[in-house]
Amino acid sequence: MAAADKALQETLDRRFMAAALRLSRKNLGRTATNPSVGTVLVRDDGAGPMIVGSGVTAVGGRPHAEAEALAEAGELARGATAYVTLEPCAHHGRTPPCANALVNAGIARVVGAASDPDPRVSGKGYAILRAAGIEVAEKVLAVEAAEQMAGYMNRSLRKRPEVILKLALSADGYLGRKGGGQVSVTGEIARREVHLMRAEADAILIGIGTALEDDPALTVRLPGLENRSPARIVLDRRIRLPETSKLVAGTDRVPLYVAAAEDADPQRRAVLERAGVQFIGTDTADGRIALPELMEDLAARGMASVLVEGGAEVAKGFLADDLVDRIVLFRGTEEIGEGGIVSPLDENGIPAAFRELRQMRFGDDTYREWVRDI
Repeated sequence: MAAADKALQETLDRRFMAAALRLSRKNLGRTATNPSVGTVLVRDDGAGPMIVGSGVTAVGGRPHAEAEALAEAGELARGATAYVTLEPCAHHGRTPPCANALVNAGIARVVGAASDPDPRVSGKGYAILRAAGIEVAEKVLAVEAAEQMAGYMNRSLRKRPEVILKLALSADGYLGRKGGGQVSVTGEIARREVHLMRAEADAILIGIGTALEDDPALTVRLPGLENRSPARIVLDRRIRLPETSKLVAGTDRVPLYVAAAEDADPQRRAVLERAGVQFIGTDTADGRIALPELMEDLAARGMASVLVEGGAEVAKGFLADDLVDRIVLFRGTEEIGEGGIVSPLDENGIPAAFRELRQMRFGDDTYREWVRDI
């Protein structure tokens, strides 16, 4: 292939993989134990490349994205190029592996992004394709794909969910005001971004202190995305959550889990269970819930990403146990002043293992995000 043709092909590959990545965001947080994968099928019959099929992992995890795209394309898949954000699966269940489905459909070329850490798949999906004479190009926008599927990668490699620590700081570095209930330190645009983050997570986690102080609902309240509210988790060792709280009131619409100690009041447990609350038994250490063990339990329940929203002590706990994978800091323009709750972290205290990923602005508020590599 001439240098100019190769450069053009690489440009096209990045363009269509970017489209597949955008598509894969559609079902983030909704595909259970499977990652949300995007697939785009492209063919060129002489008039330029054209998308003839697209798919994303279905809600619940099945069907896979490749199957959805092939069904949409039909016979147009024969001779096409498949852009897949994660290596096609190679293990047999009740349906054939996606790698075999691509072979059987007559796909001529497969472009992959992230490699699958699952030992049943890793390298084997691509091997099936190559054995069938299909051209394979790997690691196109691999970093971007791995970042988007960080929850799945963490659950596969670390046996726990990706932990996203979100903090909203006032201009003078406080999270809120002691005894002041909910205090808005950012504006409406930034708050809408938080709701979008919730919509793409498997769970939101807070401590009982925040639950008692703020009485939050922890749901997604963006128009059209209300059904994307993830599970809510409260660290409540002694089961102090009131049955009259907004969290309990919403159990008929969104799951609520309370992580409690084994010796917690059984009567309080029974009251909340009758209201629809589900309990997660936890180990304790030094009078606190053992977070590493809890994260393992959440992974076993199929959760791949947990958004930690509060409060300061919970954030300190996750940082101290080295469980944070992504840090998101919002910074508002208003000051809180005397009585403010000091944040355990600010822009100048990010741990050395993290690299800054992006900066954005939402209205007057700033946003900075750091990640550490898996």
